[in-house]
Amino acid sequence: MQIRILGCSGGIGPGLRTTSLLVDGRLLIDAGTGVGDLHAVELAAIHTVLLTHSHLDHVCGLAFMADNLFGEIDHPLVVHAIPDTLAVLREHVFNWQLWPDFTVLPDAENPLVVLKPLAAGAPLAIGAVTATAFRVSHTVPAVGYILDAGSGVFAFTGDTCATDRIWTALNALDRLDHLMIEVAFPNQENLLADRSRHFTPKGLRDELSKLRHRPMLHLTHAKPGAEALIATQCAVALAGWQYRHLKTGDEIVV
Repeated sequence: MQIRILGCSGGIGPGLRTTSLLVDGRLLIDAGTGVGDLHAVELAAIHTVLLTHSHLDHVCGLAFMADNLFGEIDHPLVVHAIPDTLAVLREHVFNWQLWPDFTVLPDAENPLVVLKPLAAGAPLAIGAVTATAFRVSHTVPAVGYILDAGSGVFAFTGDTCATDRIWTALNALDRLDHLMIEVAFPNQENLLADRSRHFTPKGLRDELSKLRHRPMLHLTHAKPGAEALIATQCAVALAGWQYRHLKTGDEIVV
């Protein structure tokens, strides 16, 4: 399983793209601004999208993908998410006001975008990968995903703060090789982190003590301008862990 990091920033700026992961060229996890760097042929190869939650930095690219792919592909773009997230897409994105409703274009029988609800804990086979959503804690209903390729297991929390839901799901796994997890704010902004339901380095350290596995950590979602300070604080907070701060263009091979 090859995971290409199209975007992993908590905001935009030169060289920064918001969350989007391309798995084996056909599966997209979240559709942030990172999808904008894909060539037309790469976009056309995507068949399935998994969304963690409804926030704009994770779904905005879906609207432009639909626009670019209209009339260019012979398969629907199947978007899986929890019902709460799909409801937001229907009401606020594909509503003929913010954007055309590609769930009924070119017609209701053959739409470009197919929205399919998923339930946390229910495995979903996508090619050679089995994806399972697990609940996390954010300002809107949200999930992370476990991807099992048979030869290895990767998990991505999406946006979250402290919650035992994560560790219950991950500790139940026989193995966990890679964990992509957010750390958005430096320690001194812990009040803002708590309010917006994100991690600081210290908060992440405290939660990781609940994990029985020892995966490689891939840190994501740092707010622009805070990256260096977060890195300095992670060097202390995550001492003893194997980790790296992701950047656009990185790859994770599982």
